[in-house]
Amino acid sequence: MSDTLTDKYCVIGNPIAHSKSPQIHAAYAVATHQNISYERCLAPLDGFEATVRRLIAEGYRGANVTVPFKLEAFQLATRLLDRARAAGAVNTLVFDDGEIIGDNTDGPGLVADIVRNAGVPLAGKRILMLGAGGAARGAMLPLLLEQPRELVIANRTLATAEALARDFPDYAERIAVRGFAEVEGVFDVVINATSASLSADVPPIPPSVFCQDTLALDMMYGNKPTVFMEFAAGHGARVRDGLGMLVEQAAEAFAIWRGVRPDTADLLKSMRQ
Repeated sequence: MSDTLTDKYCVIGNPIAHSKSPQIHAAYAVATHQNISYERCLAPLDGFEATVRRLIAEGYRGANVTVPFKLEAFQLATRLLDRARAAGAVNTLVFDDGEIIGDNTDGPGLVADIVRNAGVPLAGKRILMLGAGGAARGAMLPLLLEQPRELVIANRTLATAEALARDFPDYAERIAVRGFAEVEGVFDVVINATSASLSADVPPIPPSVFCQDTLALDMMYGNKPTVFMEFAAGHGARVRDGLGMLVEQAAEAFAIWRGVRPDTADLLKSMRQ
């Protein structure tokens, strides 16, 4: 690393002013003594590729990608890593010697938050995934690599969940598909990967999926518990929002770019406060 040149990174989205990524990566850079800059980049809705080409021309080393450009980033990448291919979306780009390398750190960030921060091992456990959209897809392979006993995908539209399950044939014996109301039994981990919390709604699942040993995690986060978290807590579950996932997926991206993994505990604690 040069003592004088600062390596440039950013997060691309629309809207983007709300993004916490610059704060997170600035903290990681200080903690790991890395000479980088990291900023928000607002791309026009019809100008994602042009924005990426401009960043490359300006010497940027990589970028995070957020809503609504993760699918476009997937299409633009000249090389996809396995977990990006499995996710069908890209949230981390590496610009290297003419290549645009696409990765996805959302699922690994989720797993790291559950296993390391919440202290819940996933091997041999029963996991319930609510939703079958992009957020659920991004989490599938990292969750399955933890070797759970069963991963149940529950969704309002059964055909969508079945299509998602078919994309992971190597793990077919571990995956089951249900409608929300048809979910049965108690789960060790319940993950809300739907957008229901944005509209203060809860997927219509039976309260019997929760017990006092259940970890219920909502991928959304905010200044107060989501309605899903309140629902789960009301039926005995331990609850968690998506802030830890955000911090951990950023640490994974930082490690890809810089070759060093920052410790996340202090930053997560300060952001919670």
